[in-house]
Formats: sequence, C-alpha cells, structure tokens
Amino acid sequence: MVELVEQSAKLQSFIDKWLAVQPQQRVALAFVDGRQYPGHIALAALEQELLGAAYGIREPQVAVAKLNWWAEELSGAATSGGRHPLTQVIFDDERAHAIAGERWLAPVLAAMTQLEQGTAADFAAQLSAAEPLHGALAALETAWWFGRDASAERASRVAVLNHLLYALLRLEADAERDRLPLPMSRLARHGLSRAQLRASSDARQQAVKAQLDDLLVGWRESARLPGPLSVFRALELRHGSRLTQNATRVPDSLAALQSGQPRSGLATTLQAWSAARAWRRYAG
Repeated sequence: MVELVEQSAKLQSFIDKWLAVQPQQRVALAFVDGRQYPGHIALAALEQELLGAAYGIREPQVAVAKLNWWAEELSGAATSGGRHPLTQVIFDDERAHAIAGERWLAPVLAAMTQLEQGTAADFAAQLSAAEPLHGALAALETAWWFGRDASAERASRVAVLNHLLYALLRLEADAERDRLPLPMSRLARHGLSRAQLRASSDARQQAVKAQLDDLLVGWRESARLPGPLSVFRALELRHGSRLTQNATRVPDSLAALQSGQPRSGLATTLQAWSAARAWRRYAG
C-alpha cells in the first residue's frame, strides 16, 4: 500500500511539472478524465520530460546521459512495462503497443541530434531545425489520440511554433547559448550582438516584433494544414497564438511575453470542450 502511494505521488509530480509549464492545460483536464485516460495525460507529461532533457540541461554530457536513459527506457518498455512512473502508465495501455517502436524512439534520437545545433540562419531555418524533435513528439501524440494513420502535419507545426515562441520568451536568459532564439539574419538586420540581447532597446524590440510577426503568420497558416489536434495541442495552439498576438500590441513585446499570460476564461473552456468533442467524434 505504501509503495502504491509513493508511486502515485511520483507520477503526480511529473504531471505537476507539465502543468507548471502549461497551466492552461488544467482546463483541458476537465474534458480528459485522468481516471479514464491516464495514458493521455502521462504522454503529455512525458513530452515535457523529453523537452526538459533536450533544452533544460546546459551541460551537453548530462543531457546526452539523460536522453540515453530515455532511449533505453522507451526501447524496452513494450516488453518490461517500464521503470519510470510515466512509462509504466503509458505502456499499461494497449495504445502504446499499437505504435511502432521506432516512433517511440524518434523524439529521443532527434533530441540528441539537436543538442549540437547552433543559431539558425533565418526563420525558415528555425522551423526546419525544430521540426525533427517537435514533429516526432507530435506524430507520437497524434498516433496515440487518433490512430497511426492520422496526419500529424498540423500538430507538428503547432508544436514547432510553440517551441519557437517559448524560446523567444527566454531570450535574455539564453543569450549566451550556442542556439539563440532569434535567427542570425534578424540579429544582423537590427545590428544586435549577444550582449545586447540582455538589455531592452529599440533595436531589440524591433527584432522581437519581427519574430512575433513571423510567428503570427505561422499560426494562421497552421489552420490550413491537415490533421487533427489533441485536446492538449488545441489549447497549446490557442494559448500560443493569443500570447503572440497580445505581445505584438505593446511597446515592450518581450516583457509582455514574460509576464502577460493570457487569461484562461470561458473562451479557453469552450476551446477545450470543442477540441474534446472533435477528438471523440474522430475516434468514433
């Protein structure tokens, strides 16, 4: 009994980490019952764990070690049932066994590859560089929610755009990293050095605003791509696009990104309800 309580507490700690990054998903949980769909929630928390290993660890050797552990865990989980609390919940569901092993490994392998990436040349290159990791995560999620034949094209683009938005939010903190949130062409056009990214200026505001404008175009274009969105990805789309739009309307866009989280009101609830309805209709 004590072991079950401890296991439940560990599982909840990983879910709480995911919700700390995406608090708007608490609204979605009203429509994705954790008792009926524990694997759906565990998979979202697993995505956050893999992204944390890919982007949140500054020492490359430590990041590689963590990702190697996940590669071993996910490659053997179908047989062993997993060691990690999230993996155990996920592979207790028949959906996990209907997904090919290489699809489970794809995000980890892509995360390892992107550790060596530098700053992209332009916005299009940023999209391309982020696609392997975030596209693999979106493909895994889409297969879980909608079946292996469902297109993940729209979900992939939403995941990539959301990543670029949150990378921009961390512009000051990540100014010394090899991979900067602003592409080289943007830095050159506005005459910005790494050191200048840490301090507010007209040039930095113009560069951030230009990046947000490209993101807004990306959000709009994503609506024309094929493929369903999970309830969680649909809320990620709404939250990211609103945050981008709000930040473009103020003098200090970066400050707005860092502090101005859109409110989760009735519109967010309706979006979650609509996404849940579409999911259940798609799943039959």
